[in-house]
Amino acid sequence: MRKDANRPWRKTHLRTAPLLLVVLLACAAVAPAQAATGGLSAGGGAAGSAASSEAQAGEEIAFAPMRWAGATWYGPGLYGRHTACGQLLTARTLGVAHRSLPCGTQVKFVYRGRSIVTQVIDRGPYTRGNAWDLTLAAAEALDFDEIGADRVGFAVALGQAQDSSRRSAAQRR
Repeated sequence: MRKDANRPWRKTHLRTAPLLLVVLLACAAVAPAQAATGGLSAGGGAAGSAASSEAQAGEEIAFAPMRWAGATWYGPGLYGRHTACGQLLTARTLGVAHRSLPCGTQVKFVYRGRSIVTQVIDRGPYTRGNAWDLTLAAAEALDFDEIGADRVGFAVALGQAQDSSRRSAAQRR
């Protein structure tokens, strides 16, 4: 009897090892390219305007680990109105809505290889099962505008991650 007869996983493990190595090498090659562009995808014209003023000033923004949540996009019927954070909503407004993060909180979004950094500018979403509402400009930058609703990767900037719902009662008064 062969040594490997009682270990059927070993054959599969040995077959997948080269594939895993290729994937890791590909990720290692992509990381320096994303670092050079600030994580913005090439060809994402609207994504270039997504970088915050802090990132444009040359400061590095540290983000929490990436998490995933449901997202939708909104806008066309609300253009011309002010958001909950006081910003005028237009087709070019780049931002997201979240139920509890403070206005101005920097958030990085990743969807199918594209990424943007934007701010919380509104409250929402008001649909069950979603944590984020992206403006049309943010959805277009992620190539998310034709999808409607899907899961996106997100990371909140460190130092800005305190939910307004977690503030003490004394701070709310």
